Amino acid sequence: MSSDKSAMDYHFAEPVIPEMSGEGFPYAPENWPEKGDVWGWRTGRRIVPAGTHFQDRYLYLPNRLVRLLKEENENAGSGSSTHSKQHIFASKLAVERYVKRYFPDADINAFFASFSWKIPAISSASDNAEPILAIPLQQVALEVSDSDDEDVVKCKANNKECSSLVLGEVAKYSPVMPCDICCTEPGFCRDCSCILCSKTVSAAYGGYSYIKCKVNAGEGICGHVAHIECALRCLLAGQVGGSIGLDAGYLCRRCDGRTDVISHVSNLLQTCKSTDLDDEILKKILNLGACLLRGSERPIAKEVLRYIELAISKLKCGTTHEDVWKKDDNLMDYSMSNGSGVTQDPMNEGNAEVKTRSKPFNFHNFSFSDLDEDAVQVVEEFRRSQELEYKVVEEALTAQKTYLINLHAQLEHEKEALAGQMSSAAAEDAVRERKKQLKREMAKFENMCKIGNGCSRTSRSILKEYFGFS
Repeated sequence: MSSDKSAMDYHFAEPVIPEMSGEGFPYAPENWPEKGDVWGWRTGRRIVPAGTHFQDRYLYLPNRLVRLLKEENENAGSGSSTHSKQHIFASKLAVERYVKRYFPDADINAFFASFSWKIPAISSASDNAEPILAIPLQQVALEVSDSDDEDVVKCKANNKECSSLVLGEVAKYSPVMPCDICCTEPGFCRDCSCILCSKTVSAAYGGYSYIKCKVNAGEGICGHVAHIECALRCLLAGQVGGSIGLDAGYLCRRCDGRTDVISHVSNLLQTCKSTDLDDEILKKILNLGACLLRGSERPIAKEVLRYIELAISKLKCGTTHEDVWKKDDNLMDYSMSNGSGVTQDPMNEGNAEVKTRSKPFNFHNFSFSDLDEDAVQVVEEFRRSQELEYKVVEEALTAQKTYLINLHAQLEHEKEALAGQMSSAAAEDAVRERKKQLKREMAKFENMCKIGNGCSRTSRSILKEYFGFS
């Protein structure tokens, strides 16, 4: 590749969409280190705050160099280890280390000058989408440090409290999907390293400060974790507009899976109610839950947020912990169906009880009008619970339908791009993976539609996973 071509064409490089892939110039080297060696590239989802180019971009080795790397690992007796996956680079530093190791005489500056590392992003001004603030992802490592004692199970982040050391937790989230990006980095642990800042998460107070992605990515559960504060700062949690489109949700940085955070917030509240916490910790947990729900248009999220904000206001007034959780006449009762038609307080799951007369029964003062009042009250609460349930189902199905439409449009775009260029392994793989993703999401939609038979005839796993019903 001539330097004139690279210098002249960088300024005319066409901006691309998120998760786009391709080969060669201008976003990857061509004919390096030998003629015919064409590198691949791919964009992520995040762009820099200025909105000019992608924060996340990846570089792929040419097929010939991948084969050489594989042969080297097989000769070293580590063909099945993570060494065989070091053909994807998520940072310039990782690329530079590879080049210096395998091509020590190469001019590293000339190498990076032969293509554009920055990939311009298509402007999102038309839909008022805000760019996702970037926190660098862990780089793809060149080597993985070996443990001194291979018979001892250790956390890669040397965290003695890591859930990967608890057999029950490992079995609970098995199998996990393969990860050849962040999980190949020495010191990065899928189970306890934040995918956004790489620092260790804490399991204190029920693990309120982080969230784990339990989305099945096709080959297993994602299993990556993130600090909730990091996710909020990166616009990957809570209420996020634009192309991300979250409403009381969390978008995993690694697998792009989406998680409803309402159940997570409910768990936070259970921790607050069942654990003796000091006021500062209690306020911090409640404020974190409020941040996840604030701005949501979903009825359930609004009601839970109202519950949290009332608890916070009581704490500020010096209310005792016992009284913080008492029902307030001024607080709109929040109730939802548990699948059997019985209403329950979502903050007291497992302790469902139909609300009847507030006064104790007295035979001598008994009046049939009391029965009438009770019946009207129960019927009204049942109607409200069904309306709320209906709204939840409607929102979930509409969101999944929109997601499927967008996925199909993305697939068609990638197929058109593939047809308009020479056949490339990277582009074909991208189309193939997109088809698999569309198939998985379609199967999910079909499972969600089973709720049309009624909650009592729908499996509890579907009710809980897709609609948040307990």
